[in-house]
Amino acid sequence: MTSLTGNWAHRAWQSDVGYSFRTSPMAVVAAVIAFVCVFCAVFAGWVAPHNPMDLATLELSDAFLPPSWMEGGNPKYWLGTDDQGRDILSALMYGARISLLVGFASVALSVAAGVSLGLLAGFRGGWIDATLMRICDVMSSFPPILVALLIAGVGKAVFPDAGHWVALGVLVLSISMGQSGWVQYARTVRGVTLVERNKEYVQAARVTGVTPMRIMRRHVLPNVMGPVMVLATIQVATAIITEATLSFLGVGVPPTSPSLGTLIQVGNKFLFSGNWWITVFPGLVLVLIALSVNLLGDWLRDALNPRLR
Repeated sequence: MTSLTGNWAHRAWQSDVGYSFRTSPMAVVAAVIAFVCVFCAVFAGWVAPHNPMDLATLELSDAFLPPSWMEGGNPKYWLGTDDQGRDILSALMYGARISLLVGFASVALSVAAGVSLGLLAGFRGGWIDATLMRICDVMSSFPPILVALLIAGVGKAVFPDAGHWVALGVLVLSISMGQSGWVQYARTVRGVTLVERNKEYVQAARVTGVTPMRIMRRHVLPNVMGPVMVLATIQVATAIITEATLSFLGVGVPPTSPSLGTLIQVGNKFLFSGNWWITVFPGLVLVLIALSVNLLGDWLRDALNPRLR
């Protein structure tokens, strides 16, 4: 198993995509930044100097401490503390974990729904294609943020405890964001499928008696995943920003387990009182994550485009 994994990693590193990655300094820097952010978020329990989610360890006397390099700062809190005495650096790691979880979960839901419906519409055609595309037109006419707010509000009404349980809050946010993101994947996959379904390998599979479902799954799907991967990479950054927007508006996880958007919302209340670090540092981390993911998406789009090789 180790040998197979090593051989696969070696082939991937020596492939055209691997060469494109090695020769692109911007992609390497973006990958390093994204890896550091994801690593600190996933292993926040071990990396973070404090546990800002443990209310028993918070000291209100440590509230509003500036960063350690400023006058009045405490070396224990490198980036200062918020209004509840939580360490900003630790809160950023724990908050990024929730933001990344919601971002990846919502994109996964969008990909699953969009790819399935796009394959069906493009391969079958006819009234199925027309109906699904009209649904896409209707969904595209609504602002995604308003639809997400509506679904999140309904979800909180159905699950009143969503404001107290992190899992329910993450679930409501993921569904509310995922439902508006599948349209782009459906349109993209449909367009590629319309081209692929008329190619020789698909016609040959039909002649040999392969079922349409197997043709879509085994033959067409692998050939449409390139554009989907590029779109999904870029949409992760958009989903993280959307989650921060919803959390800033008060629709999200409970304040006791804040995401980056919730931290920005809390800090915004004290921005003009001189406590700028409470909102500036979460905002910078949000920009850093979104920028690194967007740069990786741009690189992947160019790397998978045969015309640019």
